[in-house]
Amino acid sequence: MRLPDFVLSWRDRLVSSERFQAFAERFPLTRPIARRRAAALFDIVSGFVYTQTLLACLRLDLFEMLRAQPLAPAEIAARTGLPEEGARRLLDAACAIGLLQARSGGRVGLGPHGAAVLGNPAVAPMALHHPLLYEDLADPVACLERGPGGGALARYWAYARNAEPGALADEAVGAYTDLMAASQPMVARQILDAYDISGHRRLMDVGGGAGAFLRAAATRAPKTELVLFDLPPVARAAAVRFAAEGLDGRIETVGGSIFTDALPAGADAISLVRILHDHDDDEALAILKAVRAALPAGGTLLVGEPMAETPGARAVTQAYFGLYLWAMGSGRPRTPAENADLALRAGFARTRLVKTRMPLVASLLVATA
Repeated sequence: MRLPDFVLSWRDRLVSSERFQAFAERFPLTRPIARRRAAALFDIVSGFVYTQTLLACLRLDLFEMLRAQPLAPAEIAARTGLPEEGARRLLDAACAIGLLQARSGGRVGLGPHGAAVLGNPAVAPMALHHPLLYEDLADPVACLERGPGGGALARYWAYARNAEPGALADEAVGAYTDLMAASQPMVARQILDAYDISGHRRLMDVGGGAGAFLRAAATRAPKTELVLFDLPPVARAAAVRFAAEGLDGRIETVGGSIFTDALPAGADAISLVRILHDHDDDEALAILKAVRAALPAGGTLLVGEPMAETPGARAVTQAYFGLYLWAMGSGRPRTPAENADLALRAGFARTRLVKTRMPLVASLLVATA
């Protein structure tokens, strides 16, 4: 529930008062709140240092190093090549934010967040490519002033604002295709846990990248025909992966650009997994119109991606993805209502939001043609 503006204005005047802050720190009933708010504010101020601590741990392969057993700081220093004092400084920082944890005998082992990194293969590649985003946001005001794209992240995502994405060379799409392949399984799990695709005869994943979503779908729905549609170099790379995994007879690949080529007919369900928020409104609407044209009456569209204004996920969608997509040069986080409105404008008859277990990872909008 949103508070009235006059209440928020009163709160702002109160909290911005040094006198009130001093009182809140002293008064027993407000002291815990003051401490939590101060810690949260300092987390925002120092967040860059936390991300760099994670990046250092990943580059030094500390989590894998400590997977089997805790080690003494001197042993960690020797294995990483860091001077012992530098290693201790990193270990202290990583322990403070839960990536690592002090163990008996002065040793250091995995912390709860570090163990979670090992259990989520998407985290490492995401964090390892973030220096491109850091470069773009080194001067955030300049990044916002120059308009979307134009920096390191835009060069990494080669298709963003590219007039002819279908003509991209294989090497131009390799890096971001690999990143999507690593991060897609956690999104696929949210979508497939929330929606049973086995009732569909033929599912086409548009913009499917290396095919992580369809590989997961193949396990969930062994009788459903599967098709991947993506840019020609991406589709070629996916076909190679499918063949290597013995899935070339299970998943069909089709190369093309959704903006210039008609989608193959025959699917009664089409998925857009983290596709719409990568595109500006006009392009997103064009994608939805192309999907609607490829579906029969009664066909189903699945839109799975983090969505704005989602309770518990606003920091991810509006802060992280909002600035990430700006730096990338294309797209914006949309609310479920905005995505539903685009789908209706594209010719879909109705939409519904399906709850996922982790909306921070992905929400799911289902539209019926």
